[in-house]
Amino acid sequence: MKKMILDLVKQGKYSEAREEIISINVVDIAQLFEELEQQKLLVLFRILPKDIASGVFTHISSELQRCIVESITDKEVISILDELFLDDTIDFLEEMPANVVKKVLKNTSVETRRLINQFLNYPKNSAGSLMTIEFVDLRKEMTVKQAIKRIKEIGIDKETIDTCYVIDNNRILEGAISIRKLILSDDSTLLKDIMDTGVMFINTHDDQEDVAGLFKKYDFLVAPVVDNERRLVGIVTIDDVLDVIDQEATEDLQKMAAIQPSEKEYLKTSALLLAKHRLPWLLILMISATFTGGIIKRFEGALQSVMVLASFIPMLMDTGGNAGSQSSTLIIRGLALGDMQPSDILKVLRKELLVSGIVGVSLSAVNFLRIYYIERTDLLVSVTVSFTLFFIVVLAKVVGGVLPIIAKKLKLDPAIMAGPLITTIVDAVALIIYFTTATWLLRI
Repeated sequence: MKKMILDLVKQGKYSEAREEIISINVVDIAQLFEELEQQKLLVLFRILPKDIASGVFTHISSELQRCIVESITDKEVISILDELFLDDTIDFLEEMPANVVKKVLKNTSVETRRLINQFLNYPKNSAGSLMTIEFVDLRKEMTVKQAIKRIKEIGIDKETIDTCYVIDNNRILEGAISIRKLILSDDSTLLKDIMDTGVMFINTHDDQEDVAGLFKKYDFLVAPVVDNERRLVGIVTIDDVLDVIDQEATEDLQKMAAIQPSEKEYLKTSALLLAKHRLPWLLILMISATFTGGIIKRFEGALQSVMVLASFIPMLMDTGGNAGSQSSTLIIRGLALGDMQPSDILKVLRKELLVSGIVGVSLSAVNFLRIYYIERTDLLVSVTVSFTLFFIVVLAKVVGGVLPIIAKKLKLDPAIMAGPLITTIVDAVALIIYFTTATWLLRI
C-alpha cells in the first residue's frame, strides 16, 4: 500500500493517491509524508479531507509542520486549527519560530488567542503546558438524564468523555464520574449521589515527570488539572503522558551517555549541533582523566620495579567502571520510576555492599586462578591484583549506587551521575588502591 501510494504521487496521480490515503490511519499517513518531497507533500496535504489533514498535522515532525504553515494560505491555517485540540496546537506552537506563531495567532479568534497565550505562559514541562481544556464538566445538581444529554451536546468536540468532572459555579472541582456509571444508573439519580468525591488532581505547575509518575502509580487514563484555588482548568490524558515518558527516558539515556539532551531526532540534527552536545562533557571527562595520568606518574618507581603490574591496569579500571555503571543504571532508573526515594540511601548502601561483596569475592577468586595458575604470575603479584580487584568492585558499586541518590538530594538530575562520570572517579581511586597495595605487599 505504502509503495503504491508513493508511486502514484511520483506519477502525479494525486486524486488516486488521495483515495488510497484516506483509507489508512493518520499516523501511517504522517510517516508516509516524511518520505515525500516538499512540493509533492504540499499538493497532497491540500487535497486531503479537512479532518484527516488536521490529524496528520499533529503527527508529522515540527519541520514539516513549519513547512506546511509557511506555505499554505491563512484560510487553510484556520481550517487546520479549527480541527486541532488546543493541547496539540500548543505543542505545535512551542516548537515554531516567532514568524510562524505570529501567523497562527493572527488567524485565530480572540478567545482562542487568549487561551493559547495563557497556555504558553505556563512553565515549560509543567502540567499546565501539557493539559487540554477539551473536557466535559457537569453539576452535582444534575440528574443522570440531564448529564447524558449534556455529554451528547458537547462531547463531540472533547478529547475524552470517558470521565466527566463535576464542578460548582466557581469551577471548583467537586468530583468525577465515569460514563460507565452514568449509563448504568437510573435517569432520575442525582450526580451528587453517585459521583466520586475523592478524585485525585494535578496542579498546573506540577512537573510533567511527576505527572507521569502519578499516571503510572495509579493507572490513570485521564487526570484533572487545577489551579492554586482548586478551580478545574484542564485535563491531562494518557496519550500526552506517553509522550512525556518517551521524552524523559530519552533525555535520561542521553545524560547517562554524557550527552547534552536534544529533542531533535538524530538523523535530523546537524553534525555541528551533535558535536556541540557531546563536546562539553567529553572535555570535562578528558581533563579529569589527567588525574589518572598523574597517579601513574607518581607511582612510576613501582611500575619500573615490577613491570608486570602495568599489564593489569586496563583490566582493573575496566572492571571497576563496568561495576559502577551497573549499579548507577539500576539506581537512576529506580529513582526515575519512583521505585526508591533519596531517603532510601542507607538501604541502597547496605544492598550494594552485600552485592559488591559477593561479586568482588567471585571475580577476585577467578582472577587469582587465572593469573597465578594459567599465566604463572608471581604469587604476591597475583594476590595484589586480586586483593585490589575486590576493593575496586566494592568501591565502584557503592559509588555507583550512592552518587545518583546524592544528586537527587541536591536537586540535580541523577542521570548525570552515570557511566562516564563514575568510571572516571573509580579509575582514579582504583589506581591509588592498586599501587598502594602493591607498594605494601611487594615492598617496592
